[in-house]
Amino acid sequence: MDYSIYKAIDGAGPDFLHGPMRFAANDLVFVIVAIVALTFLYPWRTHRLERRIGAVMATAAGGVALLIVQPIANAVDRTRPFVAHPHSELLISHGRDPGFPSDHATGAFAMAMALWLYDRTIGAICFVLAAIVAFSRVYVGVHYPGDVVGGALIGIGVALIFYFTPLRAVIVRIATACSALWERILGLTPVRPTS
Repeated sequence: MDYSIYKAIDGAGPDFLHGPMRFAANDLVFVIVAIVALTFLYPWRTHRLERRIGAVMATAAGGVALLIVQPIANAVDRTRPFVAHPHSELLISHGRDPGFPSDHATGAFAMAMALWLYDRTIGAICFVLAAIVAFSRVYVGVHYPGDVVGGALIGIGVALIFYFTPLRAVIVRIATACSALWERILGLTPVRPTS
């Protein structure tokens, strides 16, 4: 079933979609990273600290989730679809390393979930972008659907563990200290935070 869905999606769109899908597969995750950074750096009028905590949690969850998937990928050692099926339409160049779970989906969904727990709007935007990243990784031929679903679930799971365990208190302390430092830096520049 995984292969059947992959075959239906792999490069299935018209040629004009190939370019945007290549961008989404390779670079859209960096847009999510930029949103996380801006969520922390922007001097919000309200809920400033909560959003900054979400940004720090997103950074931590994304990083830890990516560390977790490396041994999983090596243990599962699932061959990527373009290796197992050489007739696949591969739209980007990619290494032949194991494909499960998808690093891109893992990081994107970890960051989206962590942000969503603190700001529903920013988190929802990141969830949409993460879903596009996951779909595009299948579209360009480097992952089976199960690879990106597995990565998404791991990423979401790590963010939820951070939020619902004592790790949350550690993140809050770090984010609060970083926020206070950033406010001091903003106070030294012509850009003044709005209160």
